[in-house]
Amino acid sequence: MPPFALSAKLAVVLFTLWSSTAALHVTQTAAKKIDSKGAYQQEIEQWRAKQEASLKADDGWLTVAGLYWLKQGENRFGTSNNNDIILPPNSVAANAGSFVFDNGKTTLILAPNVHASLNGVPVTTGTVRVRSEVDGKPDLIQMNDLTFFIIKRGDTVHGARYAIRLRDKNSAARKTFTGRQWFPVKEAYNIQAKFIAYDQPKTLPILTIIGDLEPSPNPGYVTFTLAGKEYRLEAQSSGERLFFNFRDETSGKDTYPAGRFLYTDKPTNGVVALDFNKAYNPPCAFTKFATCPLPPRENHLPVSVEAGEKTYHITE
Repeated sequence: MPPFALSAKLAVVLFTLWSSTAALHVTQTAAKKIDSKGAYQQEIEQWRAKQEASLKADDGWLTVAGLYWLKQGENRFGTSNNNDIILPPNSVAANAGSFVFDNGKTTLILAPNVHASLNGVPVTTGTVRVRSEVDGKPDLIQMNDLTFFIIKRGDTVHGARYAIRLRDKNSAARKTFTGRQWFPVKEAYNIQAKFIAYDQPKTLPILTIIGDLEPSPNPGYVTFTLAGKEYRLEAQSSGERLFFNFRDETSGKDTYPAGRFLYTDKPTNGVVALDFNKAYNPPCAFTKFATCPLPPRENHLPVSVEAGEKTYHITE
């Protein structure tokens, strides 16, 4: 065989091998991208499923069915309309007892033949001191399917206020819940934001849905780019995480009118992973008995963030 013919055949063989290798590389690269996208999609879906499970749990926000502000002195409770705290029909006795409130201290007095437990332990006397959240973890009073505990709210304008928060396993909100609704997962909304710490940590005044103005630690802010423009969000400290309470151009349309919540890890090398696919509704979207903080004006974004949770329409 002439040398030039052999060279031509060898060239064809080498080109075929190169083409096969290149095609295999492209296929593997594409598969890795698909696998990566699939893994991220799965991560977000699992996170969202946990959010829904938490909402529907026995101690989730869907069971919060009452908020009763305590007055000084006796606060009678039961299912009868002659009580200060009127409980759901057939849940407990008509006149089950009273909460006696005295300058931040609360005592539970049970009516005769009425039974309850405190933190899972049966109450053996008709009178027991009940700790509020001011004392750390609040005491939980259980009566049938109801759970009571004491919260404190207030500010320099309204002063300190204490309330009984009620959980009801049979609440209407829980029974009629139709599921959380979300935007499709979009990796473009998983953003690496730059964190800028203040030289001295600040305090951000936060207005709540019940009209209180509460100070919140404000260690710094993040800047990020979305749709080619730069935006800024003030951060609030929340234990070992950062908390972002924000509104955007979807608020009141596709998303909850007041705004949405987003938690992140603290910054690493000045960077915060700001994943709007994990933005979710505040508890007030699911129960009218929550006392949610509202987004500070600094966190009203002039852009539509079409990611995370959509609004929920209460059906009760």
